[in-house]
Amino acid sequence: MAAVRVLVAPRLASALLPLSRYHRAPSQRAALHSSAPRPGARVALVLSGCGVYDGTEIHEASAILVHLSRGGAEVQIFAPDVPQMHVIDHTKGEPSERESRNVLAESARIARGKITSLAQLNAANHDAAIFPGGFGAAKNLLCCIAPVLAAKVIKGVEVTVGHEQEEGGKWPYAGTAEAIKALGAKHCVKGVTEA
Repeated sequence: MAAVRVLVAPRLASALLPLSRYHRAPSQRAALHSSAPRPGARVALVLSGCGVYDGTEIHEASAILVHLSRGGAEVQIFAPDVPQMHVIDHTKGEPSERESRNVLAESARIARGKITSLAQLNAANHDAAIFPGGFGAAKNLLCCIAPVLAAKVIKGVEVTVGHEQEEGGKWPYAGTAEAIKALGAKHCVKGVTEA
């Protein structure tokens, strides 16, 4: 299985340096801004809607796509096919009570329609996964137990949910460390102020 590096947008510049070592034969997936397949690192870009307050931060996603394209990466864009947590009216910065939107449909705006349901993402088909910022990442993608999701998708990854002992209720998810290990990942004991 290909090693998958989980990257976040602030680390993108340093992450692009090793892209030149990934030279593969062209595949059926086309680069975002070209109709012809391009060799390079295979990158999964996971979006969470469209708009900084309820989805993916558009400038961040666009910058990532531009830099990956320039670096010769082969990008495949994904988003969950689920309702958004809520819709924010970006002109007012307030929730819009009468609207509902689908994360996949909204993310397709950024992807220019070339998007796949997150349920179809297979980590073995990608060298890296990038999750751009925006409040949608927290509202539409994550939950308090997100490290367990990483353990399920990325075999051998190192994650933490704090400590492995309850310590009188101080670490209520301590038992989750065993589930992480059972999924083939390594649990690292960390305090809330440790990286």
